[in-house]
Amino acid sequence: MLIPVILSGGAGTRLWPVSRQAYPKPFMRLADGGSLLSRTLERALSVAGAAPVYTVTHRDHYFLTRDAYSGLDAERMRFLLEPTGRNTAPALAVAALAIAAAHGDAAEMLVLPADHLVRDLTAFARDVIHARSLAAEGYLVTFGIRPDRPDTGFGYIRAGSFIGEAGREVEAFVEKPDLATARRYVESGHYYWNAGMFCFRVDVLLAALAQHAPEVLERARAALAASPAVEPIALDRARFAECPDISIDYAVMEKAPKRAVVPASFDWSDIGSWKAISELGEADADGNRLRGNVIAVESHDCYVESERLVATVGVDDLVVVDTGDAVLVAHREKSQQVRQVVDQLKARGHEAAQVHRTVYRPWGSYTVLEDATDCKVKRLVVNPGHVLSLQMHHRRSEHWTVVSGTAKVTVGETEYMLTRNQSIGIPVKTKHRLENPTTEPIALIEVQCGDYFGEDDIVRFEDRYGRAASTC
Repeated sequence: MLIPVILSGGAGTRLWPVSRQAYPKPFMRLADGGSLLSRTLERALSVAGAAPVYTVTHRDHYFLTRDAYSGLDAERMRFLLEPTGRNTAPALAVAALAIAAAHGDAAEMLVLPADHLVRDLTAFARDVIHARSLAAEGYLVTFGIRPDRPDTGFGYIRAGSFIGEAGREVEAFVEKPDLATARRYVESGHYYWNAGMFCFRVDVLLAALAQHAPEVLERARAALAASPAVEPIALDRARFAECPDISIDYAVMEKAPKRAVVPASFDWSDIGSWKAISELGEADADGNRLRGNVIAVESHDCYVESERLVATVGVDDLVVVDTGDAVLVAHREKSQQVRQVVDQLKARGHEAAQVHRTVYRPWGSYTVLEDATDCKVKRLVVNPGHVLSLQMHHRRSEHWTVVSGTAKVTVGETEYMLTRNQSIGIPVKTKHRLENPTTEPIALIEVQCGDYFGEDDIVRFEDRYGRAASTC
């Protein structure tokens, strides 16, 4: 049985302001409307047969992931939810232990990062068959990308003699080189980019972990054993935090003796920068790729993406991305340095490093329309069948007006059914709850009045999503 394991983590800081910690790169919408995560699931399902698909992700991203999988054979999904990121070795150790317990030691794992784009699924499936044949012989198999240019942003794999129908022995994993070294790698024909995709039998991986990274395996086993055995599996916070923060490359792949690489025949992009994003779509006659409400005048070779009207005049080789609450302007060749913007935002404690103007919650989302010293205005969207927690606030009152749908509202001990254009006030220190009992999303405008509007001004009495009182 081949069981895909999707690794969905990271912050994607080079793709700010669209990718942020609360809504990272795998959830970004591509030009065709899909996300990198949903495309990864489609790729996994194309080779999984009737097997389940496991996803390892942060517990804060579970509901986003579930929604991204909607309509894509969701009943076959299994989730392992991390309380904190500990890199790929602990994630894969936990996944291997869970798969071994459910499907046996002979099951094969196909590890797929959620932030890569592969379009040729036929070639992908063919390469997976080659990888499985090597994994069946006890190899730890990785996929290598033939470099089409010297690139200092990737780790490399040095390949040795040929094995099997389409594999090569791995001689070494090499760190990201300088430009001159990268040129030598490409010219030699013996090096591949390390794509971070793997295939191996569960028992082979667990044995390699036991030999080369015993602490990772021991801590992962303890974390899984301490976690509730219900789907989704939310890994025990204290135990998982004890796992070493280390990648599977460092922990196992660089040390194990029996390793193989399958050179990929499929197309591949890690979508690692705005330059990479800009190269996905078709360019117009001036070399521009424009997405959204954009006007370009005497501009060439630019990528512009915006929710609002943006106009460029007489500029070349720029990336312009406007998300409504933040604007990025960068030279295309400098787009790798966008992560430095995020570093500075974090140093200043600016929320734009973490969240968008629209914030996603288990029950739906809210969009901040105004954030002033004396009021805060949001648009709430509550998904069908979902309900906000029963809560109250010490320092603000709220006023809800229904824009669309039918909302069930509890204020104190009284329940109300409100329809479009109806509203209700919620005084300070009053228990209240908002619920969508219908089969269609509902939208409301929320006006908060008071002297403090922080998310920590919440006293939560009941919450179906198991959240603490300091989160909305």
